Amino acid sequence: MEPSTQATLARARAGDDAAFHELTDPYRRELKVHCYRILGSVQDAEDLVQETLLAAWRGLERFEGRSSVRAWLYRIATNRCLNALRDSRRRPSESPGLPFEVPEPTRRGEPLWLEPYPDALLEGIVETSPGPEARYEAKEAVTLAFVAAVQHLPPQQRAVLVLRDVLGFRAAEVADMLESSEASVNSGLQRARAALQTRAPADRERAPLPRSPRERELVGRFADAFESDDIERVVALLTDDARVTMPPEPLEYQGSTAIATFLQNRVDARGGRGIRLVPIRANTQPAFGHYIQDAHAPIARASGLLVLTLEGDRIAAITRFHDGGVLPHFGLPRTLPW
Repeated sequence: MEPSTQATLARARAGDDAAFHELTDPYRRELKVHCYRILGSVQDAEDLVQETLLAAWRGLERFEGRSSVRAWLYRIATNRCLNALRDSRRRPSESPGLPFEVPEPTRRGEPLWLEPYPDALLEGIVETSPGPEARYEAKEAVTLAFVAAVQHLPPQQRAVLVLRDVLGFRAAEVADMLESSEASVNSGLQRARAALQTRAPADRERAPLPRSPRERELVGRFADAFESDDIERVVALLTDDARVTMPPEPLEYQGSTAIATFLQNRVDARGGRGIRLVPIRANTQPAFGHYIQDAHAPIARASGLLVLTLEGDRIAAITRFHDGGVLPHFGLPRTLPW
């Protein structure tokens, strides 16, 4: 530990709140992303970071400085996340159900408790270089596909995989954080990698660069077709095996026919009311706030968020999040003038 850090730590131990913030503030944003990767929820991640910082403040005297402040904070945050996942009261075993009727899906799975993460909260983080042992780029490790796949892992495997393959901590460091053995960490990592491999898309063509002309052109065509209720044009932009999902609902629509049926169902249900898409970004991907025209007032009401997963010059997935409180994280209003 550098002498300047030791001096700041000594001031913090003496009760200097400003010194504590000097020690911990540089890591707050990346800790929130870390908790999000493990928990899949923006609000839960914020709550767990608050708990982490409170625990760190109270535990300053026990911090001996054998590890870096960053590693110490990750240790606290990871174990707080694992405790939250073990709490059976945290999330129900069944999804709440959609507020509208939908056609029969292509398949039904398990509820996936997942929220989108605002790109505005990723600034300065996705460019951060992970440790030398990391297997994933920071940008890749916040995509919806990656975070969704992680949510299917058992809690301990989630933590091991994120700490090792995303953040690049050494096996010995992870074993110390989790109060485990290196052998247990390595075994859990191998199982997590194998499970993740079964859910990872194989040989996908790379998506266009974020905010590139190629991405803007594809996303613009989608928005125009979607707002026009032109289902044929929307479907023409999809890959052959494209999917529509609506976390936490365990419903999946795959392929042009199933997706077209689902979209037509939503058009019919609106009864002629229009829609508006407000462009945003989530999980480093193009996304939209989704608004539906009110039948009795000159406004459009928020219906949720759509996040697009791109593959080459096509859309490989549309993930719909029904508004359950995520709009404020993106700075989106509840209503828009119509």
